[in-house]
Amino acid sequence: MPTPAKQPASWAYAEQFVAEDQVLQRARARAADLECDAVSPGVAATLTVLAAAVRARTVVEVGTGAGVSTVALLRGMADEGVVTSIDTDGEHQRAAREAVADDGIRTNRARMIPGRALEVLPRLTDAAYDLVLLDGDEREYSAYLEQALRLLRPGGLLVVDDALWKGKVADPAARDAQTVAVRDLGRSVVEDDRWLPALLPTGDGLLLAVKRS
Repeated sequence: MPTPAKQPASWAYAEQFVAEDQVLQRARARAADLECDAVSPGVAATLTVLAAAVRARTVVEVGTGAGVSTVALLRGMADEGVVTSIDTDGEHQRAAREAVADDGIRTNRARMIPGRALEVLPRLTDAAYDLVLLDGDEREYSAYLEQALRLLRPGGLLVVDDALWKGKVADPAARDAQTVAVRDLGRSVVEDDRWLPALLPTGDGLLLAVKRS
């Protein structure tokens, strides 16, 4: 998870407010071994709350990481809920399966699909998902957004991790490709009346948007 170099003590306090158990700690250790970015502790806790708040039964996750976000989502979902997780890296998905099993969650509740998100997402069913989490290639976020709008049911929730991208999104002078892509995504969501958005400073920024009925 990319984060700005300097954060106030209150940010660190909030990130650690909900202590992570050994299952998530082991998942983070696997992520570190794979040199794979995992969502921050604050984001993981927020994902669990959000999944519970929308009573999620069906979730799409773009970017498996090593299973930290997968487990966090499943913990908040209905008992029969399923996360469909998309990633190009098979090792990351194997680590995620291990994390799910480590938490005692039925393995059939984590549907791992290998491949590029822009090839997999169009094959998923319209308006069939309660929550979509974007944590993949930032340069493809605008295309992910179009798919998320199609996939979410009315009242469904879009969640975008790293929405402040190393703190650079708020700096107009930052013009690298990833920063511009994330900034443009946020602008697109705010300017589209089909979304009801908010931006939280959790982790490296968490963009939330409800698909209006």
